Amino acid sequence: MFKPSACFLLLQSGLSLYNFQFSIRTVLHRLIAEGEHQQQDFKYEISDARKIARTLSAFANTDGGRLLIGVKDNGKIAGVRSEEEIYMVEAAATMYCTPPVECRMSIHRVEGHNVVIAEVEPSAVHPVRARLDDGTLCAFVRIADENIVASPVQMALWREEGKDQGAVLPFTEREQALLRLLVEAPEPLTLNRFARLGRLPRHRAVQLLAQFIRFGLARQQFVGHTFAYEAI
Repeated sequence: MFKPSACFLLLQSGLSLYNFQFSIRTVLHRLIAEGEHQQQDFKYEISDARKIARTLSAFANTDGGRLLIGVKDNGKIAGVRSEEEIYMVEAAATMYCTPPVECRMSIHRVEGHNVVIAEVEPSAVHPVRARLDDGTLCAFVRIADENIVASPVQMALWREEGKDQGAVLPFTEREQALLRLLVEAPEPLTLNRFARLGRLPRHRAVQLLAQFIRFGLARQQFVGHTFAYEAI
């Protein structure tokens, strides 16, 4: 569950301006001490709205998250030109994400520098796609501190979840045999290996894995820079 901004909570607490500034500095340093992770990313500056749209897509498609803008990868506070950075984030959220991403932003003066905190809630509609340099749309997910292109199985799973009618999984001997491939495999199987072992067209392997995941029979993992699948 995505947590509300610590800065927002401080604003609600009615602290004096002096204590608020002191507390914001403390909160920001605590956030920086966490480092980059699934729900947090540092950006020294934003020079390309399309690139930041990938992070917004990944946050919205996963568990939400926050961007600390004006903070270097090593955690050093460098500051930003606030109005320009906010404009770039707004452009990324509204012009380069489909559907548009709701993004809360706040500016904080810390140690003589302006830091922008941009927060994204998990989207109720999946997938949220980011527009790439060539104009194509691509969905991302957030894994650890990386933005990863969503797998074909994840895309199929989102399509399955978006259907109005109830889901039905035929469970003939064929489906049982294919599930046994996942159960008996010594390690998680990639999509291509599952399709090859099961003698399935790739599109059918994608659909079947998405159904297995939806019905709680399998799960998706990100192993060695690739997605793989195993029985639960």
